[in-house]
Amino acid sequence: MNAPFNASRASLRDPFSAFVCDDATAEMLRPVVVEHGWAPEKVNKGGLRNAIQTLSVSASPSILFVDLSESGDPLNDINALAEVCEPGTVVIAAGQVNDVRLYRDLVASGLQDYLLKPFTPDHVRDAFAHAQLTISGPRVNDSATDKPHVVAAVIGTRGGVGASTLATSLAWLLGDKASRSTALLDLDIHFGTGALALDIEPGRGLTDAIENPSRIDGLFIERAMVRANEKLCILSAEAPLNQPLMNDGSAFYQLQEEIRNAFESTVMDLPRSMLIQHPHLVHDVHVAFVVVEYTLAATRDAIRLLSWLKANAPQAKVVVVANRVAGTQQEISRKDFEQSIERAVDISIPLDAKAAAQSAKLGQPFAKVATAAKIAQPLGQLVTTTVSAVEGGERTAGDEAKAAVSLIDKLNLKSLLAKSPKVKAEA
Repeated sequence: MNAPFNASRASLRDPFSAFVCDDATAEMLRPVVVEHGWAPEKVNKGGLRNAIQTLSVSASPSILFVDLSESGDPLNDINALAEVCEPGTVVIAAGQVNDVRLYRDLVASGLQDYLLKPFTPDHVRDAFAHAQLTISGPRVNDSATDKPHVVAAVIGTRGGVGASTLATSLAWLLGDKASRSTALLDLDIHFGTGALALDIEPGRGLTDAIENPSRIDGLFIERAMVRANEKLCILSAEAPLNQPLMNDGSAFYQLQEEIRNAFESTVMDLPRSMLIQHPHLVHDVHVAFVVVEYTLAATRDAIRLLSWLKANAPQAKVVVVANRVAGTQQEISRKDFEQSIERAVDISIPLDAKAAAQSAKLGQPFAKVATAAKIAQPLGQLVTTTVSAVEGGERTAGDEAKAAVSLIDKLNLKSLLAKSPKVKAEA
């Protein structure tokens, strides 16, 4: 419904239509409709059912008002309405059910607004004003051609290594620091934490995509993505545990295609089990971050994942990230770990339990809360490595480290190094 707006197409259809269930609502709407220069006869009786029947055989208006009062299943009925609405239609609904969960589900499914009866003419005016701003305002898709699209996958070698935390932080940093419109695709269908980390409701977009791959298009992406801020949107799920959601992977492929057309960056929080079922997910990845910890199990699985990526994603730059590195004795030393996987660890992120707890408490990305230089510098490397994959060409690990430093306060980093006893001794 709320898909990218096309002015030439909109000029060929009505600016407004309404389908209401009762005379009182119709009488309230008509004067406000006249104020906006629209035809009062466009306020029809019949509610949502009549709207679906009418729009299935005629063009959709730019702004559509529907009454859900007689609907037994508003969410499914709105999804049925979406099937007959053209891209660019802004939908405002009204109803008698005062349920915040229903409101969130309706908005997540593509509604612009939901007015609870009884409402006033001022409520209607505000809703129409917001709808007109949505039609005339810029959309995420408008900037998608400004920069080459980059796809980053974040894969944890073990559960609990913090891959989801880093994926959320990377997505936020790409939007906030690199000024890229970014989509975070959390593919842990049942236990994903991307939306939770951003303190937002996940919506039903991802589960709907898996259940109905044929519905995935630009319109679907516009309705399904949940906006975290101006530059960041997320597609995730909290599917019921009794809902296996088995699929052939076609939905994920189509999602990647449509997201590529709508955003400048994609960050996939990719559970390692998904690689086995759907190896095609990494075929277009530019950078694959393999998140590890210094344990025996993580060492074994890092070896297997690195070998798998070499065979299945030869185009991707593979970056090994050691996360939550404590200063105390590790189960395996970094030296032994690197010898075992036969390559160096590219990025090392120290443990900061205080920042992690604060991030969870505030519902904000870890990268936004962890501002200390020792954390900000390696997190900056994640962004630099990702962006350079499509904008800066090939770089050595040393070049990336230098570039990452430029993303943070160099003076703070120099101050940190100056306090290091090892640096003083070598000097």
